[in-house]
Amino acid sequence: MMGAMSALDEARLVLLRHGETPWSTLHKHTGRTDLPLTPLGEHQAAAAGRVLGGLALRTPLVLTSPRRRAIHTAELAGLTPDDVDDDLAEWDYGDYEGRTTEEIRQTVPDWTIWTGAVPGGESAARVTARADAVLARALPVLPERDVVLVGHGHFSRALIARWNEFPIVEGRRFAMATGGVSVLGFDRDVRTLLAHNLVGSTPEPEGAPA
Repeated sequence: MMGAMSALDEARLVLLRHGETPWSTLHKHTGRTDLPLTPLGEHQAAAAGRVLGGLALRTPLVLTSPRRRAIHTAELAGLTPDDVDDDLAEWDYGDYEGRTTEEIRQTVPDWTIWTGAVPGGESAARVTARADAVLARALPVLPERDVVLVGHGHFSRALIARWNEFPIVEGRRFAMATGGVSVLGFDRDVRTLLAHNLVGSTPEPEGAPA
């Protein structure tokens, strides 16, 4: 028993959000739409690789969302995906795909993805079920290997909430930047958030003051 606890104390479940896309920079909800990374997004992905390198991961199992922005981020971060997991796809925003929260609130005041309805898309209960399924697949691996999940903003926040045994609505408290890295793990046998929203340095834009 003590050996198993010691192994879990070393275990890390690492979340990597994809780099910037043409829609993320405009704060548009991007679920099914398969957008590429922007040049800055590519730099963010490479910077995330340097953050991951500093973690000295234990022969990690790497799973990615099926969206190319996630797969490309993994590649630029120096990761070799072991598999594509459809459950790592972003929240399906249905009729709100491509719209900003501000635009949605013009007809649905105070709407958020965490508390509001998503017509034509996924319910919070459905996203909870997907997050729980991903975590259930990762847990048996963790005593021996770290796990890296490369995906999206809202779904990564859902994973953080569910890892910490919170209702999915509490994902609203864990904002993640594009190219951000969060580390989940254990304090003895209690699931915890070890580090959140780590970002590496990216090149200064052309024309920036010295």
